[in-house]
Amino acid sequence: MAKRIIRINQADNVAVVLADEIKAGETLTEGGVTVTLKDDLIRGHKVALTDIAQGCDVVKYGYPIGHATRHITAGEHVHSHNLATSLDLDLEYTYSPVTTEAKPSCNPPTINGYLRANGEMGIRNELWIVPTVGCVNGQAQAIVKRLTEECDTSHIDDVRAFTHNYGCSQLGSDHENTRSALAALIKHPNTGGVLVLGLGCENNQLATLRDTLGDYDPSRIKFLVAQEVDDEIEEGVAIGKQLIETMKSDRRQPLPMSRLKVGLKCGGSDGLSGITANPLVGMVSDMLIDCGATTIMTEVPEMFGAETILMNRAVDRKIFNKITSLINDFKDYFRSYGQPIYENPSPGNKAGGITTLEEKSLGCVQKGGTKPVVDVIGYARQATKSGLNLLNAPGNDLVASTALALAGCHIVLFTTGRGTPFGTFVPTMKISTNTALYEKKKHWIDFNAGTIIEGESINNASKRMLDKIIDTANGKLLEHEFTGAKEIAIFKTGVTL
Repeated sequence: MAKRIIRINQADNVAVVLADEIKAGETLTEGGVTVTLKDDLIRGHKVALTDIAQGCDVVKYGYPIGHATRHITAGEHVHSHNLATSLDLDLEYTYSPVTTEAKPSCNPPTINGYLRANGEMGIRNELWIVPTVGCVNGQAQAIVKRLTEECDTSHIDDVRAFTHNYGCSQLGSDHENTRSALAALIKHPNTGGVLVLGLGCENNQLATLRDTLGDYDPSRIKFLVAQEVDDEIEEGVAIGKQLIETMKSDRRQPLPMSRLKVGLKCGGSDGLSGITANPLVGMVSDMLIDCGATTIMTEVPEMFGAETILMNRAVDRKIFNKITSLINDFKDYFRSYGQPIYENPSPGNKAGGITTLEEKSLGCVQKGGTKPVVDVIGYARQATKSGLNLLNAPGNDLVASTALALAGCHIVLFTTGRGTPFGTFVPTMKISTNTALYEKKKHWIDFNAGTIIEGESINNASKRMLDKIIDTANGKLLEHEFTGAKEIAIFKTGVTL
């Protein structure tokens, strides 16, 4: 008989429901504790294994996830009605490094990717139209429509306009974020050709954007200013056809897995996220790193409450200090707008059984596995160190996933307990925390981690996922690529003129 509840850590005083539903009055034994449920409970929600006095810690994953706001008796449902965060606004951090496991031997597989002129690897060969400003979004889409109607694009994975609303009427860091994000997008190795389409009078001038790009391949990156030509659609189509012709010579070739960069993200989390999908992705992250690859984790607000776990895995004190700044600077960002720092779990998270930010964060950081943190990356900056990196970006699904891709990720692994159809501009692999979601939304979900609570070992599931990642890198499409759900969202922090 399948387990109906799970005590994740022997130190926990709550267990998590694994069954779809358990009725009040049912008596269950888990982790050496027998408890009779006092409430009806659904999958992902917590039940008290012992009495918990008012003000005392509620413990899950072996760590406090908040405190009891009233006396809780064994068998009670533990959630927002009797549990609250214990996080304070300001914390003093101390570097207490932990020893991580030695790197095991690895015989890394090769990736059949595209070798770009700058030595980077791409796993897709797409043609992109990138507007410098939202004013020419319609023109960019019209160019794509004409190219797909008039040209043979069978040798190209996709022809896509990545529209956005920015590029003008922005100041300070917002303007810089937009320019840096577009530069990172334009130079991403998953594209074999880019037409950068400007209007002409916008703040995000093509000349400055070109300077931000640094070195680039002029045979693959072309520029057009709409106000400088009679018919920007005709001119854009002509340039697009040149790029399509150039891309005919592109071929996949075996390349070392050490060139692969993989983003780690979760969204629409539930009470099983920290039991199935996130630990699975963490194990796969470790496997990728052992093979010389790079993994990147973001969602800084969803590190709050679990940040010390990452800090103590910093490879040295310099990186510890960078993680500390990453956390504190994001808290200051919240404060600058008068927003609460610890009111994070969404209605969907709470419906799935997550109560506090500590609980959400402790589940979230498991995607980072057990390896040392080797670097902290600024927004729209490139990852340059193999191993586990942390990235400065918010938790919003599309903004964070875009940020991971802008940092150079070829693929984003996206765990979800509630489900989502979206994808960013690189392959975005949706991983369900439970089988019910996978069965209901197979046109959204690419991989089911729910089998881990149904008898499959996490080791076997990790091997399956690594194979899925390699297949994706070699060209196999994910669900959102079939549906065409591919978008970008640029991180906005300030005013709009």
